[in-house]
Amino acid sequence: MLSQRAKDLFAQLGLPYEAVAIKLCYGRPEGVARIDKQLSFCQFVHEAQDAGKQFYITADDDNCAGKMVLGMVEESGLGASGQAGYDFGIFKTPAANSRLYEMMPRLTKGAHNYVVFSPISLCDFDPDIVIAVADTNNAEILMRATSYISGDIWESKLSYSVSCAWMYAYPYASGKVNYCITGMHHGMKRRGTYPSGLHIIAIPYQKLDEVIQALDEMDWIPIAFREDEQSKQELARRMASWQEIDPTLSLKE
Repeated sequence: MLSQRAKDLFAQLGLPYEAVAIKLCYGRPEGVARIDKQLSFCQFVHEAQDAGKQFYITADDDNCAGKMVLGMVEESGLGASGQAGYDFGIFKTPAANSRLYEMMPRLTKGAHNYVVFSPISLCDFDPDIVIAVADTNNAEILMRATSYISGDIWESKLSYSVSCAWMYAYPYASGKVNYCITGMHHGMKRRGTYPSGLHIIAIPYQKLDEVIQALDEMDWIPIAFREDEQSKQELARRMASWQEIDPTLSLKE
């Protein structure tokens, strides 16, 4: 179960929208109410943030491609043909859109029939994915936490349409953190899910403990960005020590 310390750390980030924990379930989750409306999959995180409560969805509650991406239903032949993307003007030809379906990740059919969404402050389960919607300052802290311990390279793997495949199925299956920028993906932009220019970061369960540990241990403001005199003197001392390691080093202000 997500610790109180983890919840506190996410709260301290001061995100413009509360982070949301997601759980993929084979059977119906107990003690959680089903959502009472039909939305597109990219809107459910925002709904949890806006409503401030837990809920679960089924395939019948999603009116877009998310249920296909998570393997809740069979793939649509029309969608895979590329006709929809062509008619939306997203791709020059149906073939260009259809190619996307040959590359995008999907989860095993029938393995995940229910999806729980919860504001992270209310999370009482082990999340499979945590979604954080952040401005650039907070995204910098959070993304740095993904590599502070491991040194992992930051990667963004996305497509213009069906971005839910890369923000939910891909992190879950690959164990890699992924991120996108709002306003750059067709479904979310068309529905006005979030204002443009925010970062959506998907942290899978494989990386979550590491990210929480990093947030707890690292300096959220690196020393080079601090303006107080003590930090400046300490940074100067550290940099001066480099010349003891390499006397040929020339330091510049």
